[in-house]
Amino acid sequence: MKTDQEPGSIPLIVLDVQDAIDQPVWDGKSNPDYISVIERLLKHWRENEWPVLHVKHDEPTPTSTYHTHGPWNEIKKEVAPIPGEPVIIKEQNCAFINTDLDDYLKRLGVTHFALAGVVIHNSMDATIRAGKALGYTIILPSDATTAVPVTGSDGRVWSAQTVNDLTLAILDNEYADVVTSSELISLDR
Repeated sequence: MKTDQEPGSIPLIVLDVQDAIDQPVWDGKSNPDYISVIERLLKHWRENEWPVLHVKHDEPTPTSTYHTHGPWNEIKKEVAPIPGEPVIIKEQNCAFINTDLDDYLKRLGVTHFALAGVVIHNSMDATIRAGKALGYTIILPSDATTAVPVTGSDGRVWSAQTVNDLTLAILDNEYADVVTSSELISLDR
């Protein structure tokens, strides 16, 4: 994949990778190695001194594992920001709603970004769709995200892998360029 961006100017955004995601409500993940993949992407971006942004979910609902003042709200240490990497705070499922993410990306002068994080059928999906509507090209490394099982109102359960695969299939080409992390790292940047 080629982009019209200058080499190294495509930011990596890490979304909602907080201690909350390890709580039992999020059990049964489709891609248990997603954290190590995000670590690899962060290492690559940092070594090349490319822009990295973190999005942290501060949920106002007290019963949420992501509750602002809850015990699991911190960004996971494995992917924590280093000095100079901004942290955008969101309270909605979409990283563009009531945040300065769009303004920050515009200040960087970018039209593309790579997105990694959790979970593909919730905040990742909402952020990708909103980003596309705002005119961004989103690169989505499929192995740098995860899904959990979904239970419908009728009690039917879809496995995490089914949810993951279907969501990626829906997003690919129309809303995002779905690639692997290895393909993303090897892009002609």
